[in-house]
Amino acid sequence: MTPEAIGDSMETPKKPLLSLRGLKAQTAASSLAIDNLEVCAGEAWGILGETGAGMELLARILAGDLAPVRAGACVLPRELGLVSFAGQQERFERELKNDDTDFLNRPDPGTPAGRLLAGKQTHRELVRLLRLEHVLDRGYRYLSSGEAMKIAILAELCRGVQLLALEHPFDGLDPASCRELARSLSRLHDGGLTLLFLLSDIADLPHWCTHLALLQDGLIHFTGPVDVIRILMGGSGGRRQALFRAGTAALRGTDSQAGADEPLIALRNGFARYGEVAVFSGLSLSIRPGEHTLITGPNGCGKSTLVQLITGDHPLCYQNDLCIFGRRRGGGETIWDVKRHMGIVSNDLHRCHRINGNALAVVISGLFDSIGLYQRPTSEQRVLGRSWLEWLGLADKAALPFRRLSYGEQRLVLLARALIKKPRLLVLDEPTEGLDKANRRALLDFLEQTAAEQLSTILYISHRQDEHRPFFRQHLEFRPGDDAIPFRLLHR
Repeated sequence: MTPEAIGDSMETPKKPLLSLRGLKAQTAASSLAIDNLEVCAGEAWGILGETGAGMELLARILAGDLAPVRAGACVLPRELGLVSFAGQQERFERELKNDDTDFLNRPDPGTPAGRLLAGKQTHRELVRLLRLEHVLDRGYRYLSSGEAMKIAILAELCRGVQLLALEHPFDGLDPASCRELARSLSRLHDGGLTLLFLLSDIADLPHWCTHLALLQDGLIHFTGPVDVIRILMGGSGGRRQALFRAGTAALRGTDSQAGADEPLIALRNGFARYGEVAVFSGLSLSIRPGEHTLITGPNGCGKSTLVQLITGDHPLCYQNDLCIFGRRRGGGETIWDVKRHMGIVSNDLHRCHRINGNALAVVISGLFDSIGLYQRPTSEQRVLGRSWLEWLGLADKAALPFRRLSYGEQRLVLLARALIKKPRLLVLDEPTEGLDKANRRALLDFLEQTAAEQLSTILYISHRQDEHRPFFRQHLEFRPGDDAIPFRLLHR
């Protein structure tokens, strides 16, 4: 072979956009070690990590927070975009800080979503593909969690980033939005955008990804072309047991305070709006004890708003014909009277946990229906709170600040907060967001057994088809755009 032929047969090594070598990061909540991770221009990577495996530390490093890091080499692209749970929480808190509701004598919707998109005219096609035209003039605080996720992604793209890193980008999106987002990102990747997906489930990995890495117990175990790593992994996205391992014995002994035929929830011709914008109207729903209910529908259709009406967190709950536990809303009861018999997990509740407090305090606060713990718990309450953390595999993190836990661990803590008081009504709005496959399955198995033993009535909102378990007795489907049947209630 001639020297020219040898030269022609050798590919010029690509210079990586992102290079992490000999990296070690440690916080009180988690650790991360990476021997060598290099992402080159034009590649599309998936990083798979179980709940609590160290993914939140990787996201912090990508965000430029290098305080807990020691590394032989840490090279980040200058134009790196990151959409993370922590970043969206920071945006939400900035919006709350600038809330002028008290000065306007009306709810302040916050910054219009379109104002967060610099140069959005350049991305008109993406706005259309992501079905965001109708939300650009809507205030940020009026966006659903799925809409806020898509706006955050588009905001990064409008900046013209070289590499876009996305933490659980498909969580909270309805199936159509997941397909549209994956299709849009595929087109951008074909156009040269480098992508990095931080995921907990291999099923969420877009089929066109080129490379894969597995993050387990704070260590990157495999990196390389996606087909090769899939073979090494044996098709598995993880190996660790679920953290969630509570048993239904923890809920037994609940005192039922309603007759078997008395609805826990009765809404007649319900309506909701934000300002002058109608969310839904003419919605009737009755949930009796044991009538476990699944609610589905596309992003922004009003599912979470309905939950806020039921829990008393929306001001229009008093203007609706709504009875909770047999009592008409607006009849003199306080919000604490309502929530005393409810356990709640929602994105709205999660975002509102921005106060200081450790994991144990958050769990115990469920006994008082407060965000934060403002009175000294009894020794019995502390023991009960620690028991729930033990059942969720988080006993060693009881004293850690809630905000320093990974997003998935925070979600598990909020589940414990909801369950600790053995609620008659369990209201779960996308409760598995941020959880890996093993923990999702463990929670759904727990709820199935809870339903079988009639320990609590479950109201559940989900976009995931694999969460539509047989124990749901009725299914409320939002159908926006269908003027003839805007809602459909199916009984099983």
